[in-house]
Amino acid sequence: MFEPKYTISHKILNNLMKIAEVRSLVSRASILPKQEAKLKRQALARMIHSSTSIEGNILNRYEVEKLLAGQKIDAPKRDIFEVKNYQEAMYYVSRFVEKKRKITVKTILEIQRLVAKNTLAEDRCGHFRKTKVYVVSRRGNEIIKVSYTGPEAKEAPKLVKNLVDWLDKAKKQDICPVIAAAIAHAEIAAIHPFTDGNGRTARILATLILYQRGYDFRKLFALEDYYNQDRPSYYKAIHLGKNYQERLKADLTNWLGYFIQGFASEMQSVKETLIPLSLDAKMKNKIGGQVYLDKNQIKIVDFMMTMDRITSDDVTDILNIKERMAQNYLKELESMKLLKRTGKGPSTHYVLNV
Repeated sequence: MFEPKYTISHKILNNLMKIAEVRSLVSRASILPKQEAKLKRQALARMIHSSTSIEGNILNRYEVEKLLAGQKIDAPKRDIFEVKNYQEAMYYVSRFVEKKRKITVKTILEIQRLVAKNTLAEDRCGHFRKTKVYVVSRRGNEIIKVSYTGPEAKEAPKLVKNLVDWLDKAKKQDICPVIAAAIAHAEIAAIHPFTDGNGRTARILATLILYQRGYDFRKLFALEDYYNQDRPSYYKAIHLGKNYQERLKADLTNWLGYFIQGFASEMQSVKETLIPLSLDAKMKNKIGGQVYLDKNQIKIVDFMMTMDRITSDDVTDILNIKERMAQNYLKELESMKLLKRTGKGPSTHYVLNV
């Protein structure tokens, strides 16, 4: 049986709460269909570019976007296949969630088949590895050291099945989907069940779990971007130990902290993007134009969306500014017809004018 060891620290709990807050905001945000479609395309491009880039793909984001749009580019065939394969795998994930299927070992095999096709021999796509696996450090073509030894090939199918059983149990026990996704990500990396495509399979499986269990955030996020921005931190956080047996005994709290911190960071970006667009959709017909807000104005409106009302004292605390400047911010938002002033004297406050 697979029983991961971890502790829910205060930091992890705080970040999970932040994620839950953004989840609520995203679920009720009203944005124009064209804007949402554009954001989804951008998130998918960021996801695919970053996840394949981690594995050594040389295509930049612009080239990835062109490929996703069906355009041709001049690049190595393998790099092109990896991007197109990832796109197909994400389409599989979307269909999988729509059909409300249950994650099985075959699901994980299919993800690997999709990400590896045309880059591996057919008998290695969608099949468990048949040989020993090592994670090594290289200098050019020279192996400097073996940093991790995976479990025996014959053990891989059973270990993946144990993970699938644990995911099923985690769902029944109502374990937070973010935690389940993080653990699945780390365990696939540790088992290294395939000849190639383990990292991409692990990241896609984590995304599938999030999508399937109500944490899809309208498919506007790309966790892979967070990993790719600082790869050494990603590798350090998902540290496997010397071998699988050592890894199996390890505590996953640090990895959970990293994964959930990354998720919270990405959700903050999604929130900052959605708030002005959400207002734009509501106000478009009302004021005859589009509304654009700076970061401080977004913080004020974000507070409003949670609390329904705001005072100059609230703005002073939120932005850490003097009261006169806080009053100016509120007047600016009032002049933009985003806020409406209510009450007089000490009881003066503002509410959303939507």
